[in-house]
This record gives sequence, C-alpha cells and structure tokens, in this order.
Amino acid sequence: MKNFVSILIATMIGTIAVAQQKNITGTVSDDSGHPLPGATVIVKGTSNGTTTDFDGNYSITANFGEILVFAYVGYDSQEVTIGVANVINVSMQSSSELDEVVVVGYGVSRSRAVSGYYVARNHKPSKAQLKRQEQKAYHSTLANQLKGKVSGVSISNNNGVTGSGTNVLIRGQHAIKPGKEPLYIVDGVPIQKLYNGIVAGIDPNEIEKMNVYKGADARSRFGKIAKHGCIVITTRAGNYRIENDESYSQINENDFERVSLSPLSTFSIDVDKASYSNIRRMINNGQQIFPDAVKIEEMINYFDYSYPQPTDEHPFSINTEVGITPWNQDTKLVRIGLQGKEYESKAIPSTNLTFLIDVSGSMSAANKLPLLKSAFRLLVNQLRAEDKVSIVVYAGAAGVVLKPTSGDKKEEILAALNNLEAGGSTAGGAGIKLAYRLAEKNFKKWGNNRVILATDGDFNVGASSDKAMEELIEEKRESGVFLSVLGFGMGNYKDSKLETLADKGNGNHAYIDTMLEAQKVFGAEFGGTLYTIAKDVKIQVEFNPTKVQAYRLIGYENRLLADEDFKDDTKDAGELGSGHKVTALYEVIPAGVSSEYLKSVDELKYTQAIQNDANSDELFTVKFRYKKPDGTKSIEMVHVQKDEIASISSDFKFASAVALLGMRLRKSKYDNGATLNDIIALAKSGRGKDRKGYRAEFIRLIKTIE
Repeated sequence: MKNFVSILIATMIGTIAVAQQKNITGTVSDDSGHPLPGATVIVKGTSNGTTTDFDGNYSITANFGEILVFAYVGYDSQEVTIGVANVINVSMQSSSELDEVVVVGYGVSRSRAVSGYYVARNHKPSKAQLKRQEQKAYHSTLANQLKGKVSGVSISNNNGVTGSGTNVLIRGQHAIKPGKEPLYIVDGVPIQKLYNGIVAGIDPNEIEKMNVYKGADARSRFGKIAKHGCIVITTRAGNYRIENDESYSQINENDFERVSLSPLSTFSIDVDKASYSNIRRMINNGQQIFPDAVKIEEMINYFDYSYPQPTDEHPFSINTEVGITPWNQDTKLVRIGLQGKEYESKAIPSTNLTFLIDVSGSMSAANKLPLLKSAFRLLVNQLRAEDKVSIVVYAGAAGVVLKPTSGDKKEEILAALNNLEAGGSTAGGAGIKLAYRLAEKNFKKWGNNRVILATDGDFNVGASSDKAMEELIEEKRESGVFLSVLGFGMGNYKDSKLETLADKGNGNHAYIDTMLEAQKVFGAEFGGTLYTIAKDVKIQVEFNPTKVQAYRLIGYENRLLADEDFKDDTKDAGELGSGHKVTALYEVIPAGVSSEYLKSVDELKYTQAIQNDANSDELFTVKFRYKKPDGTKSIEMVHVQKDEIASISSDFKFASAVALLGMRLRKSKYDNGATLNDIIALAKSGRGKDRKGYRAEFIRLIKTIE
C-alpha cells in the first residue's frame, strides 16, 4: 500500500510538471570552470532558444521532459533532459575532432584538417579551399612578427548550432580569464590586448569570416604567443585597423621669434588637462605616444601650483617668475601664472545641467560607458536641491531619458544613468542640438547653465566632421549655455573633435581614464569644471628688445592668436573656472647671446628700434583681457616683470620638468639633449609637498618610459 501511494504521488507530480511551463536557469562553463558567454541554449525541436550572458548565465522557459541543447563553438554539444530541478549547470568539453572553426557570413561550418588540406567528399580541394590554404600560409608567417607582442582579444560565436544563421558576439577582455587571452588578428594585423574594448564594437555584419584556432594548432601556426588559441577575423572591407584610429589636431612646435621682428606674443588661455591623462594612459599601456597627442600646456596645467588667491576686484591673480632655463644655461625661462578665484560649492549659483551621453556601440568597452556612469555618480552626489539635471543620450538617434530633475532626487537621476546601455551608430550632431534645446528651455537667468558631453568623440551620423561640429557649437554658444567635454576610451578616441567642441563651446575638455581621474575632475576640481568666472581670457606679452633677443612660447600652439585679436571682443578665447590655474612658460634668449637657434637676418632699412631708457630695467610687460561670464566687453589688466633672476621655486622646477618631458615626447629640437634621468632629477627637485601624490605619479611614469 505504501509503495502504491508513493508511485501515485510521483505520477501526480510528473503530470503537474508536464502540464506547466517552468523557468530554467543555470551557468554554462568550459572544462576548467570558466564561464562561456554567448553559448547557445535551445529547446530541442523548437525555435525556443537563448544565449548566455557575459557571466555564462542563461534563463529559458521550457516544459518538464523537454530536452535542452547546449552548443558553443569549439566544444561538443550537450543535451540535458529537464526534470524536477529548476537549475541546470553545464560544463562544456572541448571538441576532440575540431581543428578549426570557420564562421562565415551565412553560418558556421566545421572541417577536419588532413595533411594540410580541407577534405571534401571528393577529396579534391576546390579553388576556394586552395585560396584558404594560401590565407593560412600567410597567417603562419605572422609568427615571427608576433614575438614579444601582447596577446589579444577573445571573440566567441553567439551561435553554436551548425547550419543555422550566424549571430556573432564579440566579447571584451572581462569575458576571458586573466592570462588566458587568445591571440587576435583582424585582416592580417595582430591586435594588442589593450584594444579588446575596441574590437568588441565590431559590427557582426562587417565580418566575412572568423577562424578560431585552438591550442596546438594555434601554436604551430602563430608561435608561442598563441598558446591560448588564436582568432583570425576577415572583414568584408578587408582593411580594418584600430591602432591608428585615434585623431589629434596637428601641432607645429613654436619656434623662437626675434623681438625686433615680432615684439608681441598673443594667445588664448587653456585650462584643459586632457592631454596629460591621455598620455598617462598610453604610457601605462605601453603604447607608442602620438606626438600630436602631446599638448605641453595641458600637461603643465594638469598639476596644482601655489598661486595666491586674487585680492582685488578681478577674478584672478597674476604671477610671474624668471630663472635660468634648467635644460639650457644660455637662456632664461619665464613663468606666467593665473589663479582663478575659488568659490565654495554653496557659493556657486544654482545650476542647470544637461548630461549629453554617447551610448553608441563604440561606447560599450569597460573604460567607456561603464566608467562614464561611475564618474557621473560622483557629480550627482554633489548636486544640491536648487540644481537641475537632465539627461540626453544619442546613438543612431537622440532622445531625452531624464527630464529636468532636482539635484536632491539622486536616486531618480542615478537610476536613469544605471539604465543606459551601448549600441548603434553615433548621431553626435543630433544629440548636441537636442541637449542645447533642453538646456535653453530650462535656462536659469542668474544661474550656471551647462551641457556636459561625455563621449569618445567618434561621431558618424549627421554633422560629424571637425568643421561641421565647430560651426554647430559656435552657433549654440550664443545661447549662453557653456559646454564641458569629457573624453573616454581608447583606440578610436577623437581628441581633435572634442578639443574643438570645448574650445568653441566656451568650456573645458578633460580625459577620464580611471575613477581616480574622475574623482579629480568631479571632486577636487568640481567648481572649475562647472562654474565659469571669466570668459574669453587672452594674454599678450611684449618683450623688451634691450633685454630679450628672442622668445619661444612653450606649448599653446593651437591657442595662438593674431596680435590684433587681443583687443577684438568678437574673437573667442579660453574660459577660466572657479579655482582654475593657468601656467605658461617662455624660453627667452637674452640680448647679445649667440644661439644656434637663431639665424642671421638683415637689418631693417625703413624701421629702426628706438630704445626707451625709462623702461630699461623691465624684461617684459604682460597684458590680460577677459569678460565676465555674462559680459560682452573685455576688461584689461597689466603686469610688468623686472629683469630679475632668482632661484626658481619648487613649482617652477616641476612645471619645467613637465614641459621638458613634453618636449622630449614630441621629439623637440629645443630640449638640448636632455635625458629622462635629467627630467626625473628636475621633477624630484621640484616635487615639493605633493599632498595628493600627482607629482610622485609623474616621476613613476617617466621611469616606465623606454
């Protein structure tokens, strides 16, 4: 009787289970226990299927007694019958028969290698197969090129079912066990590991074929560097490149100018600091540094210097210093420093912020949208009730994901940020127009109105060229809305475009490579990032010809102005934020000093220099012009520097070291043969108190440069 009851209960449970659908979850991993993202899970005999996420997890609805088929490229398929359990974990075993997996545009095929040939039914290679042999032979020649290079990215196929349509999923570096990354080759070019995130953005529709080579076969073809396997991608275009896809504005180094021929030097201030953090990223990744990525003024201005706060009605103080040039005893070095008035957060006017966030496919990498969202959380946490935040996103199109929301509703703002996902093309122009339209609609007349654009700058829909973006921003800045630009990512980073946007949008440009940098931008420099205290700030220096034979402005090549632009209030220039510091260095050749940097010129026939004895003790006069944030007419300040040389301060030494490194990275002809050890010694002598450790980090960076 007891046995009969047990059988009856079991039958009832089975009947109920068959009659009801259930949700099956689990994890698919390889034979070492590492999760397999992109594995296919399908109910046998149906079209009901799903794929695993980046952690190898899946969820599927099925009936009791149905069979789940688990498939993944390079592994044996497995079938599991659904029973009472709601959790089914599967460990996939590497296929012993598969020597190569070829992912083509119409599906996945498997073939077995025999004596170097792909064996068809007639055992005679076709022309297509012979062509593939040639391609494989070409790939095998890459082994010698790959010695000593970093292994690359991993790509997995989202479709493991033979004969079905292809849906390729390309995974980033976090989907692979550290140290087990396979070599990755695209269109014959080996890819470095640091470009994992960029490869993750390849459009599957652009892939013609993908070959996955496993352990022993990969080593035999490509050498030891492919010991964890190799993935070879052939794109339809056949010319895919990542390494050279970053863009920077061309910089032509400033030369020495003779005072007798060009007595005035005029330029716009630059508070941007993106170049230093971008170069730091390149150095840390062991990359070759693009010379045009090195903007010496942005490197210098990245660091904090001890300038006094202004004490008069002007929004900044002026500071000058002169000493012997550390890398050339025959010249003098001039430092001009501005210190913006620093306001506490509670003193900053109420803010109307519009976050403009790039959520296109190119932003999917971990150091792009995920880092961006974490960085913006730091900003949101500092907002006040009187502040308003809106969020506009753009990919293939632009849209509003958060209407103007009070800064004290942080959970609502953060929830909107957390929900952002990357995908699609990049309609940057449309996004900018929508963000400005929203900012203008909610304009605070006596407040701080700003759009904060966060992107890698890779615009490809609508207005996208540097010129088109420049014209768009010049039009929009007339609204009184300022622009801050935050750059993220690498490989396709468009510095030139972002610099243009910041310059023309009355704003600043920062590059965020880590959360520490985000903390610096949104923490220590919060006020300067968001609150402008002076706009269109211009500097004009006149050197005394009786004291100075020639001068050279170090950096600021992309900020030079015509001398007549100095008094022209219609000419745009740089903005100064709360607490911002600006430093400019000049190297000067004293009068009467012979220099290899100066070539002889004939004396002027119609123009003669007249010596003014009344100013014989002056080295130079520097003038500043600026406008109030809501003003249209410039205010002028004048500062005179006597011809006095003293022991240069620690700050001056350190700024000199930063400039010298920039010169060396740009392969400047004016570094006088200085070595990295010389730069380190100079930086150490000027390290000073270094409360936050940025100067120590600079010294460590130099030591890692080869």
